[in-house]
Amino acid sequence: MVCSRLSSTPPTASLCYHRVVARADQDYCPVYASIDLLQEKWVLHIVRSLLEGPHGFNELARAVGGANTTTLSQRLEHLERLGVVHKTVESTMPPRTRYELTRAGRELDAVIAAIDCWGRAHMQEETVLGADAA
Repeated sequence: MVCSRLSSTPPTASLCYHRVVARADQDYCPVYASIDLLQEKWVLHIVRSLLEGPHGFNELARAVGGANTTTLSQRLEHLERLGVVHKTVESTMPPRTRYELTRAGRELDAVIAAIDCWGRAHMQEETVLGADAA
């Protein structure tokens, strides 16, 4: 099954899949670095929620569901430093903070779409619910 939201073009053979060690004699691997970022707890949930549009902090916390505020704040700060999320503080009383995806963040829509297609093809509700109960 091929998902219509994804390109049917196979990835290039030049992708690097080796683990990056923090040494000067090693090559930087963007695939490893991207996976390292996206595997952090709540990051993909944050991106998925922000793909719907800008959110305030509390609105985003509700949309993500389950992340404590300290963790959510840390993830948002990290994503902002990386240029994935843009934070705007409105000069109101009390101050209102809005988060939205940058262009780089919106490009992660393809990653979310790929996960969606894979999940629909390979994950069954009974299997997931059964794994949670175990």
